[in-house]
Amino acid sequence: MPPPYGASCHDHLMGGDERVAIYDAQARAVGATTRADVRSRGLWHAAAVVLVRSGDGQSVYLHRRTATKDVYPSALDCWAGGVVAAGESPDECAARELAEELGIGGVTPRPLFTWTFTAGSVRCHNFTYEVRWDGPVVHQPEEVADGWWIPLPLLRRRLADDGTFVPDGRLGALEWFRRYG
Repeated sequence: MPPPYGASCHDHLMGGDERVAIYDAQARAVGATTRADVRSRGLWHAAAVVLVRSGDGQSVYLHRRTATKDVYPSALDCWAGGVVAAGESPDECAARELAEELGIGGVTPRPLFTWTFTAGSVRCHNFTYEVRWDGPVVHQPEEVADGWWIPLPLLRRRLADDGTFVPDGRLGALEWFRRYG
Protein backbone atom coordinates (compact mmCIF):
# COMPACT_ATOMS: atom_id res chain seq x y z
CA MET A 1 0.00 0.00 0.00
CA PRO A 2 1.50 3.37 -0.98
CA PRO A 3 2.15 6.07 1.57
CA PRO A 4 -0.65 8.61 1.88
CA TYR A 5 0.80 11.09 -0.62
CA GLY A 6 2.47 10.73 -3.99
CA ALA A 7 5.39 12.69 -5.41
CA SER A 8 4.06 16.09 -6.29
CA CYS A 9 1.60 16.37 -3.46
CA HIS A 10 3.22 14.27 -0.75
CA ASP A 11 5.74 15.93 1.45
CA HIS A 12 4.61 19.44 0.62
CA LEU A 13 1.56 18.61 2.71
CA MET A 14 3.58 17.79 5.80
CA GLY A 15 3.52 21.31 7.27
CA GLY A 16 0.12 21.39 8.96
CA ASP A 17 -0.79 25.03 9.40
CA GLU A 18 0.32 26.47 6.06
CA ARG A 19 -2.58 27.56 3.87
CA VAL A 20 -3.04 25.84 0.53
CA ALA A 21 -5.54 26.23 -2.27
CA ILE A 22 -8.34 23.72 -2.46
CA TYR A 23 -9.79 22.67 -5.79
CA ASP A 24 -12.87 20.93 -7.07
CA ALA A 25 -12.91 17.74 -9.15
CA GLN A 26 -12.72 19.83 -12.36
CA ALA A 27 -9.39 21.45 -11.34
CA ARG A 28 -10.88 24.83 -10.42
CA ALA A 29 -9.67 26.67 -7.32
CA VAL A 30 -12.57 26.98 -4.89
CA GLY A 31 -11.03 28.15 -1.64
CA ALA A 32 -8.25 27.61 0.86
CA THR A 33 -7.57 25.69 4.02
CA THR A 34 -4.62 24.34 5.97
CA ARG A 35 -2.40 21.58 4.68
CA ALA A 36 -3.43 19.49 7.68
CA ASP A 37 -7.09 19.88 6.73
CA VAL A 38 -6.40 18.84 3.13
CA ARG A 39 -4.58 15.79 4.39
CA SER A 40 -7.05 14.73 7.09
CA ARG A 41 -10.16 15.23 4.94
CA GLY A 42 -8.72 14.07 1.61
CA LEU A 43 -9.64 17.34 -0.11
CA TRP A 44 -8.92 18.07 -3.75
CA HIS A 45 -5.83 20.23 -4.09
CA ALA A 46 -3.28 21.01 -6.80
CA ALA A 47 0.43 20.87 -7.44
CA ALA A 48 2.56 22.56 -10.05
CA VAL A 49 5.41 20.40 -11.36
CA VAL A 50 8.17 21.41 -13.76
CA LEU A 51 10.16 19.18 -16.10
CA VAL A 52 13.62 20.70 -16.63
CA ARG A 53 15.01 19.87 -20.08
CA SER A 54 18.42 20.76 -21.44
CA GLY A 55 18.58 23.60 -23.93
CA ASP A 56 18.67 21.16 -26.84
CA GLY A 57 15.75 19.21 -25.35
CA GLN A 58 17.61 15.90 -25.42
CA SER A 59 18.04 15.43 -21.65
CA VAL A 60 16.00 15.89 -18.47
CA TYR A 61 17.25 16.84 -15.03
CA LEU A 62 16.69 13.89 -12.70
CA HIS A 63 17.15 14.24 -8.96
CA ARG A 64 17.21 12.05 -5.88
CA ARG A 65 15.19 13.07 -2.86
CA THR A 66 17.00 13.29 0.46
CA ALA A 67 17.09 10.24 2.71
CA THR A 68 15.39 12.30 5.43
CA LYS A 69 12.14 12.84 3.50
CA ASP A 70 9.09 11.45 5.31
CA VAL A 71 7.62 10.08 2.10
CA TYR A 72 9.62 8.28 -0.60
CA PRO A 73 13.05 9.00 0.89
CA SER A 74 15.91 8.66 -1.61
CA ALA A 75 13.47 8.12 -4.49
CA LEU A 76 14.08 9.57 -7.94
CA ASP A 77 11.99 12.31 -9.54
CA CYS A 78 12.25 14.31 -12.74
CA TRP A 79 9.80 17.02 -11.64
CA ALA A 80 10.47 20.02 -9.42
CA GLY A 81 7.25 21.09 -7.78
CA GLY A 82 4.87 21.38 -4.91
CA VAL A 83 1.39 22.15 -3.71
CA VAL A 84 -0.29 25.36 -4.84
CA ALA A 85 -0.50 27.78 -1.91
CA ALA A 86 -3.60 29.77 -0.98
CA GLY A 87 -3.90 32.79 -3.27
CA GLU A 88 -1.25 31.43 -5.65
CA SER A 89 -1.82 30.38 -9.26
CA PRO A 90 -0.30 27.17 -10.62
CA ASP A 91 1.95 29.36 -12.84
CA GLU A 92 3.27 31.21 -9.78
CA CYS A 93 3.72 27.95 -7.88
CA ALA A 94 5.70 26.40 -10.75
CA ALA A 95 8.15 29.32 -10.86
CA ARG A 96 8.47 29.41 -7.05
CA GLU A 97 9.10 25.68 -6.67
CA LEU A 98 11.60 25.62 -9.54
CA ALA A 99 13.59 28.38 -7.85
CA GLU A 100 13.33 26.82 -4.37
CA GLU A 101 14.17 23.22 -5.22
CA LEU A 102 16.69 23.60 -8.06
CA GLY A 103 17.76 27.24 -7.88
CA ILE A 104 16.51 27.91 -11.41
CA GLY A 105 15.16 31.39 -12.04
CA GLY A 106 14.81 33.90 -14.83
CA VAL A 107 12.81 31.50 -17.01
CA THR A 108 9.05 31.18 -17.35
CA PRO A 109 7.75 27.62 -17.06
CA ARG A 110 5.66 26.72 -20.12
CA PRO A 111 2.31 25.03 -19.30
CA LEU A 112 1.88 21.55 -20.78
CA PHE A 113 -1.09 19.59 -19.44
CA THR A 114 -3.03 18.85 -16.28
CA TRP A 115 -3.60 15.35 -14.97
CA THR A 116 -5.13 13.95 -11.83
CA PHE A 117 -3.40 11.71 -9.33
CA THR A 118 -5.54 9.76 -6.88
CA ALA A 119 -4.36 7.19 -4.36
CA GLY A 120 -6.42 6.39 -1.30
CA SER A 121 -7.59 9.70 0.11
CA VAL A 122 -5.16 11.75 -2.03
CA ARG A 123 -6.85 13.75 -4.77
CA CYS A 124 -4.45 16.08 -6.55
CA HIS A 125 -4.51 17.92 -9.86
CA ASN A 126 -0.99 18.16 -11.27
CA PHE A 127 -0.42 21.20 -13.45
CA THR A 128 2.64 20.27 -15.52
CA TYR A 129 5.19 22.67 -16.97
CA GLU A 130 8.47 22.56 -18.82
CA VAL A 131 11.55 24.76 -19.03
CA ARG A 132 14.72 24.56 -21.09
CA TRP A 133 17.83 25.20 -19.01
CA ASP A 134 21.58 24.94 -19.48
CA GLY A 135 22.60 27.00 -16.47
CA PRO A 136 23.63 25.92 -12.99
CA VAL A 137 21.38 23.84 -10.77
CA VAL A 138 21.51 24.53 -7.03
CA HIS A 139 19.74 21.95 -4.87
CA GLN A 140 17.64 22.82 -1.86
CA PRO A 141 19.48 20.67 0.72
CA GLU A 142 16.33 19.67 2.65
CA GLU A 143 14.68 18.28 -0.48
CA VAL A 144 17.30 17.25 -3.06
CA ALA A 145 20.28 14.99 -2.29
CA ASP A 146 21.79 15.00 -5.77
CA GLY A 147 20.89 15.25 -9.42
CA TRP A 148 22.14 14.80 -12.95
CA TRP A 149 21.13 15.08 -16.59
CA ILE A 150 19.71 11.95 -18.19
CA PRO A 151 19.07 11.46 -21.93
CA LEU A 152 15.37 11.08 -22.79
CA PRO A 153 15.70 7.48 -24.13
CA LEU A 154 17.40 6.37 -20.91
CA LEU A 155 14.78 8.13 -18.77
CA ARG A 156 12.01 6.34 -20.69
CA ARG A 157 13.68 2.96 -20.08
CA ARG A 158 14.27 3.68 -16.38
CA LEU A 159 10.65 4.77 -15.89
CA ALA A 160 9.48 1.46 -17.37
CA ASP A 161 11.93 -0.78 -15.49
CA ASP A 162 12.91 0.98 -12.29
CA GLY A 163 10.82 1.03 -9.12
CA THR A 164 12.87 3.79 -7.48
CA PHE A 165 10.77 6.72 -8.77
CA VAL A 166 8.14 8.53 -6.75
CA PRO A 167 4.82 7.09 -8.00
CA ASP A 168 3.05 10.20 -9.26
CA GLY A 169 6.27 11.61 -10.68
CA ARG A 170 6.70 8.38 -12.63
CA LEU A 171 3.10 8.46 -13.88
CA GLY A 172 3.42 12.12 -14.89
CA ALA A 173 6.62 11.43 -16.82
CA LEU A 174 5.03 8.48 -18.60
CA GLU A 175 2.11 10.73 -19.56
CA TRP A 176 4.59 13.33 -20.81
CA PHE A 177 6.25 10.69 -23.02
CA ARG A 178 2.83 9.56 -24.28
CA ARG A 179 1.95 13.12 -25.31
CA TYR A 180 5.29 14.54 -26.43
CA GLY A 181 7.94 11.85 -26.63
